Amino acid sequence: MTNSSTRPIVRGARAPIHSSSQDVLFTELCSILFTSLTRSDQCRKGMQYLRGLLETQGRKSIRNIAALLGEQASEQNLHHFICDSTWDWTPIRRALATYWVGVSPPQAWVVQRMIIPKTGQHSVGVDKHFFPTLGQVLNAQRAIGVWAVSEEMSTPVNWRLHLPQAWIKDDLRRSQVSIPDGVDVETLSECMIEASAETMTRWGMPVRPVVLDIGEAHAATIFEKLGATGTPVLARVGGDLRLAVADSILPGSGGKLLPAYQIMSLAKDMRRPVMGKDSGPEPARRMNLAATVRVGLPSPSSSVPAADTGHTAGRGELALLGVGKDGGRWPAELWLTNLTTASPASLLRLSKLTGKVDRDFTEIADRVGIRDFTGRSFSGWHRHVTLASAAHAVVALANDAR
Repeated sequence: MTNSSTRPIVRGARAPIHSSSQDVLFTELCSILFTSLTRSDQCRKGMQYLRGLLETQGRKSIRNIAALLGEQASEQNLHHFICDSTWDWTPIRRALATYWVGVSPPQAWVVQRMIIPKTGQHSVGVDKHFFPTLGQVLNAQRAIGVWAVSEEMSTPVNWRLHLPQAWIKDDLRRSQVSIPDGVDVETLSECMIEASAETMTRWGMPVRPVVLDIGEAHAATIFEKLGATGTPVLARVGGDLRLAVADSILPGSGGKLLPAYQIMSLAKDMRRPVMGKDSGPEPARRMNLAATVRVGLPSPSSSVPAADTGHTAGRGELALLGVGKDGGRWPAELWLTNLTTASPASLLRLSKLTGKVDRDFTEIADRVGIRDFTGRSFSGWHRHVTLASAAHAVVALANDAR
């Protein structure tokens, strides 16, 4: 699956985003988000930068935003506010999440990767990576976003920059981009877990299923760590992920360690029609089919199947969901979940929320400049994506009010 946030940026003319209800929402959201900024000049610059993200044409760089604002704010002042100031972005993100939960209660927290292609080597965290979804090597930053999502609306509320070890272990590079002392090496799995945990646990947001694409991350780590906190997880997995079959409905397979694709191929006769909200012309609207099989992840300490050892790496029984279209390839998608009592139809609806994030990323987040930060510093990147997330929320709410 190639989602919009993992595609390279295609530059082009981007018109400013504006609607009649947007001004009201802008004022309301600013009054809530910037209460943690104790200095009036910081509040003013925060509103100016947010306005610039919404109204600047083309790339939402500090220079272009300053050009839009004219005498209201110089490029130097805006650069200092974003890159060199001391204000903390976390209270603003938490305020955004709290506000959003109140106006558009999320059905899930979708954890989504964001790839930010770069031409140079000096922006914080930039490195050469091979991206399987793109089939190519890119010089890029990698970030993890946590989105509050319902079928109607979505917005990003939290971000975590995934920093390669080459940046963390190099004191000079750390110093040049001001990476804080407490930031240490973490795997992509740990990055996703920490972003989710901060949003729900440390911010006190409502517990909702975490929906994500495992991709290069480690399924056992994610299910173990998030499962231990009682977090529901629905994760898209690759067909080569080996799982222990725990379902007696597949004769002769019980306890065997098999690739997920093979397990679901064996369960082909278990497919049942499920209701979906797919739209568009035929054949896109063909009936959805789904099946679930009880499985377990292998024990981390050995190659013995989890079903044979009496425990799983995921801290309990899991379910493998296969989905596809009537007459199409089976399975078209594979999802692993600890929501073992949920119906295939409800799991399918949750999985579709990733598509909502993809669409909103393209139609709103990229247009308000979520990937447009041109500075190099760790704090500058975080402050920019925080205010771009707020701009996304303004546009999403204004669109819904039309």
